Amino acid sequence: MTAVAGWIRGIGPLVSRIVAALFGGYALAALASVAVLALPMSKPQAVLTGMLASFAVYAGAVIWVFAARSARRAWTGLLVVAAPLLLAAWSVW
Repeated sequence: MTAVAGWIRGIGPLVSRIVAALFGGYALAALASVAVLALPMSKPQAVLTGMLASFAVYAGAVIWVFAARSARRAWTGLLVVAAPLLLAAWSVW
């Protein structure tokens, strides 16, 4: 194995976690903010609640991505949480 291949192999999981934190966390926060509209409350209150909750969801997703044992487990965790949020957000449409 060359030095470049070893470097890529070592930095690949870190890049994957950064991408998961940036884009996966954003997608999770967006899904959460839309999924709140499925709750039994007035629409303006749901929008405000979803907007405020999205900040906590994004921060939690970033923490989860870097606390997970592996990059694969980080992505899996994001997908597991996104699935019910996607169903709730889809029910609003």
